[in-house]
Amino acid sequence: MRFFRQPECVCKPRRGDARVGGALRVAASACVLAAAAALAGCASAPSRFYTLSPGDASAPAAANPSLLIEVAPVDVPSQVAKNQLVVQRSATEVDVLEQERWASLPGDEIRRALSGDLTERLGTIDVYGSPHPDGVPVYRISVNVQRFESWPGSHALLDAVWSVRSLATQNVMTCRTTLSEPVGGGYASLVEGHRRAVAALSASIATGVRALAQLPPRAAGARATATVPCPAPTVAGAGGS
Repeated sequence: MRFFRQPECVCKPRRGDARVGGALRVAASACVLAAAAALAGCASAPSRFYTLSPGDASAPAAANPSLLIEVAPVDVPSQVAKNQLVVQRSATEVDVLEQERWASLPGDEIRRALSGDLTERLGTIDVYGSPHPDGVPVYRISVNVQRFESWPGSHALLDAVWSVRSLATQNVMTCRTTLSEPVGGGYASLVEGHRRAVAALSASIATGVRALAQLPPRAAGARATATVPCPAPTVAGAGGS
């Protein structure tokens, strides 16, 4: 941290000088300008905020959906669970960027983006934390992010274990999806890479919800024994992990 000492202005006009008033005013102005310049050097750069959620919805909300979803809070690794962007410098070094920040914590950003994308893909409503009518099947979606890495100028990596459970039948699908999206220079490009990865993850989860929804109803008292295969892996973008 640098400390700036305010410049000292010493004005000692000769006694009786007719220009003493003007000299004092000029000296005072010079002091003010010098102090302002010193303080400007101490000012920090403005912060920029990023989000994974699109700014507008391209489809209207479903009125009477045939199924409902519950997108639970998303777990992310503790080293990236902060408002600052954490970028990889190497396999073992990271930089925490004070001026580049998420609009909310990364887990909240991922959950909100998944919720918005899934409701649009499935024509449904996310009822997590809200009452919902009986008789409409509900599918609970849980996501545990194993890796959430940002490699500037290279790629954005998302590695997640996720599950879809039918609350009516208790049939469950548990899968793992790893995505690596190529990115250009700049932090906005990194965020866009993560947004594409979350969208691809959402597509896999939506496929899982549809697969569970197509299973026949389970007889009363029967155990949930149906096995549903995971969706085919999404082709990852270029870039290593």
